[in-house]
Amino acid sequence: MKDKENFLPLSSHQTDYTIALTGGIASGKSLVEQRFMDLGVPVCDADYAARVVVEPGSDGLAAIVDVFGGDVLDSQGRLDRPAMRQRIFVDPSARATLEAIVHPRVRQWMLEHAQHAEGPYVMLSIPLLIENIRHYRWVDRIVVVDVSEETQIRRLIARDGIDEALAHRILASQVSRSARLALADDVINNSGPEAVLDAQVAKLHQRYLELAAGRI
Repeated sequence: MKDKENFLPLSSHQTDYTIALTGGIASGKSLVEQRFMDLGVPVCDADYAARVVVEPGSDGLAAIVDVFGGDVLDSQGRLDRPAMRQRIFVDPSARATLEAIVHPRVRQWMLEHAQHAEGPYVMLSIPLLIENIRHYRWVDRIVVVDVSEETQIRRLIARDGIDEALAHRILASQVSRSARLALADDVINNSGPEAVLDAQVAKLHQRYLELAAGRI
């Protein structure tokens, strides 16, 4: 159930039904996201928001520079992401500081854009949804893109050209598959062929249209 106090005023044409989409690394979440977009569903992507909120001229970037110094900027005045990643990789406290700057701004961006999306329902694509679920209690449903851990490992190795040991470490750094599934209202199994995926997406899309219309 949405907490209406978290919402800004809405105009009459805006959607008021929100689906949160998540999935583990190499589960195919982006593929599923695109399928819903192809059906005309507006999608707010947290990865995109994370880039927007630290664009040059933003208060997010200003806050990062204030804390970490100007050497986190590249020659174009943008956040030097590789350098920043290296910095937070060796310093957990720096990671926590960066997340404290970026994550609230991402959540606010997602909330505002969800409120102003047009259509029967809006989808939020959030890779770290389960880790941050306390901040997203206002969504109506959660759909998880699910594959076996063995499939994730295989896809990671093929996609990123890494060895199996590193793939296992990356997987271990994320929230567990069981934790995602425990919070799912709906699950999309992305282990099979694309035709099976398409059928699952189409079925859920119809379900969400019905829920958004208040028919169920």
